[in-house]
Amino acid sequence: MMTKRALLSVSDKTGIEALAEQLSNAGVKLISTGGTKRAIEAAGIPVTGIEEVTGFPEMMDGRVKTLHPRIHGGLLALRESAEHMRALREHEIEPIDLVVVNLYPFQATIERPDATFDEAIENIDIGGPSMIRSAAKNHESVAVVVDPADYGRVVSELKDGDGELTAEFRRKLAAKAFRHTASYDALIAQYMTEQTGDEYPETLTVTYNKKQSLRYGENPHQQAAFYERPMGSRTSIARTEQLQGKELSYNNINDADAAVGVVKEFTRPAVAAIKHMNPCGVGIGDTVEDAFQKAYEADPVSIFGGIIACNGEVDGATAARMKEIFLEIVIAPSFTDEAREVLSAKPNLRLLTINFTDAQAMEQRISTVSGGALVQDTDTLSFEDVETTIPTKRKPTEEEMRQLEMAWKVVKHVKSNAIVLATEDRTIGVGAGQMNRVGAAKIAIEQAASRIEGAVMASDAFFPMGDTVEAAAQAGIRAIIQPGGSKRDQESIDKADEYGVAMLFTGVRHFKH
Repeated sequence: MMTKRALLSVSDKTGIEALAEQLSNAGVKLISTGGTKRAIEAAGIPVTGIEEVTGFPEMMDGRVKTLHPRIHGGLLALRESAEHMRALREHEIEPIDLVVVNLYPFQATIERPDATFDEAIENIDIGGPSMIRSAAKNHESVAVVVDPADYGRVVSELKDGDGELTAEFRRKLAAKAFRHTASYDALIAQYMTEQTGDEYPETLTVTYNKKQSLRYGENPHQQAAFYERPMGSRTSIARTEQLQGKELSYNNINDADAAVGVVKEFTRPAVAAIKHMNPCGVGIGDTVEDAFQKAYEADPVSIFGGIIACNGEVDGATAARMKEIFLEIVIAPSFTDEAREVLSAKPNLRLLTINFTDAQAMEQRISTVSGGALVQDTDTLSFEDVETTIPTKRKPTEEEMRQLEMAWKVVKHVKSNAIVLATEDRTIGVGAGQMNRVGAAKIAIEQAASRIEGAVMASDAFFPMGDTVEAAAQAGIRAIIQPGGSKRDQESIDKADEYGVAMLFTGVRHFKH
């Protein structure tokens, strides 16, 4: 099918003059609208205005210009259908063989902090998606281009095909066009849903943009890619900037996300070391260097090959400490020039910068299951949000309260069943992902070893019986924080009283699967 006539109407005018010139030189007649037509004319390229084709001027502030039978008839007519071609001749409609369209900048508009609802509505494109869908539906005869990155290939294919585009290429362009309009509509649906306050609507429309291909997935035999959610939180691994190191892997990204989640809990300088989605060491201090040292000392074995997240700038002294061990990734808001120089000695170490300005922004989490998806709010509940009660005879001291808060902030980021042992400024034992709670406690106690005396324990869920409390008390734990709510709470309370352990109930569970 020869390409004789093309319609160009773009919001993003990148490369449009060069494309128009190459099409025109190839003998393709150009039709265009508004600003696109002016840009083409300014480049000295012959072009016909849309109003000359439709016989109607653009009207209603440009809301109506391409919604016309002379446009959509030219796009939708089946070239092999005698009836369709007869209708074109009868109504003096010329076929359109190529459509180059991209849409009003809806996303860019709503990303502006000062954007109004009316501005957002005016940037919902109607004619553009209609033309794209018409052309894509009739891709057997019409080529549709929505991405300036494809302009070069279109011109090349036209040259190689003596003015024709292959059916395979037109189908690929059509598939991309439908993805483009689907993503555009999903963003609009998301925005309108947020405006109306419907948190869990009857249908879920989400869209993601490909950020990068990955070498492989969770294992080398699995393929994978990394996608970014438009309008997602700025404190996100998808928004990081990589300063040095190898390409991120699937597992790197998951672990990095977990690490950032931990340090977002703290306002003081904090460092989290992550292995396999669980914190193996968390420290807080007066400086990032101090916090890193405490996170390291929490578990100097497991941190090897780990992912490190810091909520403050990494300086030269901290970088020197990090350089001493093998790490996969270090994430921080920034790195000093000295830190960059020190860590450049390890060229494979990934350094990522991240924006913490909206660290506590509420965002829904989507997890896939076979044939479906689970959606929930992110667990952003803080220690200040809960009303605690003390069911035991002994109340926690002020120091123990600070320790309990530390442990509670970390345990919500540990895979269930989860137990965290901590002092005021660091974790000393973590039991993660066990099938029973006392098993998780025993792992954490064994890890803490001689450091356990006077430390505290946090549990992500209630104790179904008193065995965990007894194991903790016998090991030297002096205070425990847990949700409470078990039918056998009294058994745990009695055990705590027997050993003089203070216990805090939060009424809040922190399961993480």
